This record gives sequence, structure tokens and C-alpha cells, in this order.
Amino acid sequence: MLIWVECGKFIRECRRHFHTTGAILPSSRFLARALVRPLGAERTPCRILEVGPGTGSVTREIVRRMMPGDRLDAVEINADFADLVERRIRQERAFARWRERIEVIHAPVQDLMGQHVYDFIVSGLPINNLPAHQVREIFDTYIRLLKPGGTLTFYEYTLVRQLKSPFVDRRERRRLFRVGRVMRGYIHDYEIRRERIFMNVPPATVRHLRFKPSTAENLVQPSALLQF
Repeated sequence: MLIWVECGKFIRECRRHFHTTGAILPSSRFLARALVRPLGAERTPCRILEVGPGTGSVTREIVRRMMPGDRLDAVEINADFADLVERRIRQERAFARWRERIEVIHAPVQDLMGQHVYDFIVSGLPINNLPAHQVREIFDTYIRLLKPGGTLTFYEYTLVRQLKSPFVDRRERRRLFRVGRVMRGYIHDYEIRRERIFMNVPPATVRHLRFKPSTAENLVQPSALLQF
């Protein structure tokens, strides 16, 4: 896909659904490569979950690092983005080798069923756009879905909460504070690595988390989840 076509699609969806898109441009190749870096290490075949693939810029980098036996699920809540990624996988040469081992799921990630399913989770969700309770719900889902010893990789735009706080009303400031408190807890307990990516609009921090093996066992499992 031509880069300006991809950007145009992303900007249109951002204007319509900023709450669930959360960015003004697709992830740069520098950010995408940092997000998928754990897949480049020596490893056995694995199951990969991408959450919020958007226009597929990170999906393309995941596919470049797939090996025989790997399987990729991409879960996207935005129907237009889900359709776009499906078309790219069917039509673009970059996906040809692995397209039979990729599934696009149009649903919230919380609706995925199972426990200890994935070896790697790569998340592109706009965490700082969401209410704190939803952030916690999403991360509890990641803990449930990730295998013991698996890696979660996600990014935040650098200093976004601190930069926004002086210019928003009290309610929004309170939401940002609560999201920050939730995120600091997960980062403090589980972060194993971070990378600052300045070649992105805006600059971002990529975080790699590994949950303790007992963490998922302590979660209350959702009672009504969709089976895929």
C-alpha cells in the first residue's frame, strides 16, 4: 500500500473515531520495528496476537519476522480498519507467504476467549484515550491471554499525559491521572525493557512487559466471552 494512501485512510478514521484510534498518523517503521523486536530473537514457533492493527503498518513488520509454524491473530474493533487489513493480507505480496496463517478478528480484545493462548502480544491501542477502568480491563485480558514467560509489547506517546493535563478540564485531568496511576503499576511490576522512539509522530516509548506466572491465575475469568 502506498504510504500516502495509508496515511489518508488513517487520518479519515482518526477524525471519525479518535477515541479508539488515538493517533494522527500510522506508526512509523521505527516504532513498528521496536514493537516487534522480540520476534526477531531465536525462538520456537509461536502464536502472536496483534491488538489494534489499524492500517497494518505493524502487521507488515510482524509478518516479516514470522517463521514456519507461527500463527498471527489480529483483533481490531474498528470495522473499516479490519476490512482494510483483510484486503491487504489477501492482495499484497508482502503477506503472501503467511496469509493462510493470519486471521483478522473484528471484536474488542476483551471478547477473545481462552487462557495462556499467545506467546507474544503486540498492542497498538490508544491507552491514554481510554477510561482507567477500561485500561485495567484490557491489561487483565492481556495477562489472561499471554502464556507464562510470554511478552507484551505496547507503546505510549512520550509525556502525553503530562503535556495534556494543563490544557484540559478537571474531569479530563482526573481521567489522565487515573490512567497514569494504573499504567505506573503495571510498568513498575512487569516492565523488562523500554525503548524511546523519536522517529515517530509524535515520539513514543515502547514498553516490553513480562507477567509473573501466577498473575493470570488470580484473575476472575469473564463469564460471557466470544469463541473464535
